[in-house]
Amino acid sequence: MQRPPQEDFSLKETKPHLGGGKITGDKLTSTYDLVEQMQYLYVRVVKAKDLPGKDVTGSCDPYVEVRLGNYKGTTRHFEKKSNPEWNQVFAFSKDRIQASVLEVTIKDKDVVKDDFMGRVLFDLNEVPKRVPPDSPLAPQWYRLEDRKNDKVKGELMLAVWMGTQADEAFPEAWHSDAAAVSGADGLSNIRSKVYLSPKLWYLRVNVIEAQDLQPSDKSRFPEVYVKAILGNQALRTRVSMNKSINPMWNEDLMFVAAEPFEEPLILSVEDRVAPNKDEVLGRCAVPLQYVDRRLDHKPVNTRWFNLEKHVLIEGEKKKEIKFASRIHMRICLEGGYHVLDESTHYSSDLRPTAKQLWKAPIGVLELGILNAHGLSPMKTKDGRATTDAYCVAKYGQKWVRTRTIIDSFAPKWNEQYTWEVFDPCTVVTIGVFDNCHLQSGDKSGRDSRIGKVRIRLSTLETDRVYTHSYPLLVLHPSGVKKMGEIHMAVRFTCSSLLNMMHMYSQPLLPKMHYIHPLTVSQLDSLRHQATQIVSTRLTRAEPALRKEVVEYMLDVGSHMWSMRRSKANFFRIMGVLSGLIAVGKWFDQICNWKNPITTVLIHILFLILVLYPELILPTIFLYLFLIGVWYYRWRPRHPPHMDTRLSCADNAHPDELDEEFDTFPTTRPADIVRMRYDRLRSIAGRIQTVVGDLATQGERFQSLLSWRDPRATALFVIFCLVAAIVLYVTPFQVVALLTGFYVLRHPRFRYKLPSVPLNFFRRLPARTDCML
Repeated sequence: MQRPPQEDFSLKETKPHLGGGKITGDKLTSTYDLVEQMQYLYVRVVKAKDLPGKDVTGSCDPYVEVRLGNYKGTTRHFEKKSNPEWNQVFAFSKDRIQASVLEVTIKDKDVVKDDFMGRVLFDLNEVPKRVPPDSPLAPQWYRLEDRKNDKVKGELMLAVWMGTQADEAFPEAWHSDAAAVSGADGLSNIRSKVYLSPKLWYLRVNVIEAQDLQPSDKSRFPEVYVKAILGNQALRTRVSMNKSINPMWNEDLMFVAAEPFEEPLILSVEDRVAPNKDEVLGRCAVPLQYVDRRLDHKPVNTRWFNLEKHVLIEGEKKKEIKFASRIHMRICLEGGYHVLDESTHYSSDLRPTAKQLWKAPIGVLELGILNAHGLSPMKTKDGRATTDAYCVAKYGQKWVRTRTIIDSFAPKWNEQYTWEVFDPCTVVTIGVFDNCHLQSGDKSGRDSRIGKVRIRLSTLETDRVYTHSYPLLVLHPSGVKKMGEIHMAVRFTCSSLLNMMHMYSQPLLPKMHYIHPLTVSQLDSLRHQATQIVSTRLTRAEPALRKEVVEYMLDVGSHMWSMRRSKANFFRIMGVLSGLIAVGKWFDQICNWKNPITTVLIHILFLILVLYPELILPTIFLYLFLIGVWYYRWRPRHPPHMDTRLSCADNAHPDELDEEFDTFPTTRPADIVRMRYDRLRSIAGRIQTVVGDLATQGERFQSLLSWRDPRATALFVIFCLVAAIVLYVTPFQVVALLTGFYVLRHPRFRYKLPSVPLNFFRRLPARTDCML
């Protein structure tokens, strides 16, 4: 596969005509100011009256047809109603208007052919303009005319005006570019919507003990554990160590719960009577609505819950057999944690669950989704390639979805959204998708991903409008592919610079994450459960934000093994260490007198710092300050974006990509899996060697005083005694000067053999001799 050149993946700064006004400095002069104005002709069809009937009853089945050139929209029809009321809005893009007259016709629905009842004509040159915040245009009654422009019986209430996408009628209007979409479901699937993630809580279940259990086999000691189920989540404690009818655990189980709490917590105490056989000793159900909510680290009160035996269903009656068994637990909803449903590396929200703990917002994020161009064809319709693109943006709990632009490789959305910002070190994510649910009743397709962009707010200057065209890059089994570009305008406005600067001194996560931290395995499991809950809830919205869309935006599966990511992370570590390596090489050149003038200057600087040690720290911080001021001239002027070279996506091996896209568990043939396993063993062997070498060096340090090698330890102890005496009687500055001049000595006084301390250290014993 021939890959496009690297510059095709770059970020491009643009200068769009935003808001219909001009950019003055970093500010804009109009209100709907981060998008380009799009002119629309709006037609609001309200109702009709006194329509003529087609039979002796005087009734008809009316509907309205709005026609402008080749575009035609129709309202729903009513059966046998002469005074119908529709209250529907139609929007025609001014860029696509190819007629000078708007025709609004009332027709009578008929099996064979719909009957013409009357019409109203509008000259587009006479249509008034409206710009919010003007009040909506009041609809008026218009007398119907026949095809010869003579007045006929019946009146139609209409409002016709020219407006922009800022009009409040825009989101719910029927759009002329959606004429190919059929059915109410199809129309709802192309409209712009705002969604809210469910409010997520961590549920902590501290299982303490149980009393008076009644196992069926009294002759054996019961092996009891507790199983807890909340929705699709199931956890269990370990088997109690004291094998009796009064077992104890004192173990925490953590779940993710979402408001509104629809399902109770089900707990069952079970006895392992055989390796694959468990007996239920009792159950209880705990409704989460009545569970205590904890906002800090103070423990909530414990409670005893009665355990019930099996519930027997007799007809429609439920008979509960109760007995004296009970379980002691501490259950609470944790409001002091932030429930992580995104990766911590690019979270969009870091606030705790409980609203009482939220701090005031520090600013506002405004995002204008302008357009896209050069989109790749995503499907075939009627024998030709097409794309029906829409955008999804997520920040905090708020998800936004733009309308779907039908059959366009260069869609124009020009929609603007706003979020409150509570922390600058957060990330907004924008994804582009292809809509596969345009026809009513189409539930089988999956919306294809076109690409994704992330923007970290802390990398943006406040009050500046960033207008850039971002490449949409997607990794395929065949390699990285550019699917097009998305054009956006972003502005981060800060309400208080002091509050924002104060945020940099605060912990990243709420304090409960540090007072009672969760383990890494717990966080991974809870994040998986949180993403499942969020995707399920948003799928149930109308129209649905589909599961594949939510999972792509939340980066579900990013923790899976990838050879490409492993290489990228290794090179990132090497990039971090490259500065230290460069300093080491520079110091080696100084020691070897590669540049005598520089080495002499370093000697002088070293002498000054040793004689005046109070200058060391001021010198270091002054040096860092000067470096920072010097680099200000070359500060980044554009937001960061997806880097194919950093991701090792531009030269990834096809087999490595195929492994990355493999399912878990694998579905590949046995010979390919064996080859990959052998490759993984080879890499792991090298890592194992490096880890072993590090352990060896550490054990040599430990053996200095362990007397494992009595002669080496005796030498080291004697050396420590002599060094203590010498350093006690010798001024520290003299020792530092002698040490420094010895390290910086001329190559003529150096030996090519390793130094004495290094030889001594390498001879120290390690525990490698004890390894099998």
